[in-house]
Amino acid sequence: MRLREVCLLIGQGGTVLWSDASDSPVWLPDSRARWEAIWRLRGELEEIAHSHPVGPLGFSTEDETTMAALTEALGRPVRFSVVAPDGMVVREDGKDVRVTEEPGWTGRLRAESGICAIDARRQV
Repeated sequence: MRLREVCLLIGQGGTVLWSDASDSPVWLPDSRARWEAIWRLRGELEEIAHSHPVGPLGFSTEDETTMAALTEALGRPVRFSVVAPDGMVVREDGKDVRVTEEPGWTGRLRAESGICAIDARRQV
């Protein structure tokens, strides 16, 4: 499978509410459909996750500006996460935290991105 960035909108209990993907392993261009889904699902939206199939394990400068815009638009914080080949990082309360037990939906994100985990443990 080819590598590509994928975005998932996650609701309560780790339910995947919506997803989309790019054709690139290093770029997930802005999408009107994604912004409309975020707005339409804003009441149930708990987390916005995306992949970095070739790294890094962290948020890019573009991710930072997008997260700021989303927080402002939604009027409340949501959890942001990025999944890379060597792990997962979440942004909560302004801090980046490495995840040691990945939620179940990360398997789907990894598969759709064309990446696999290195020593990633999944939550049951």
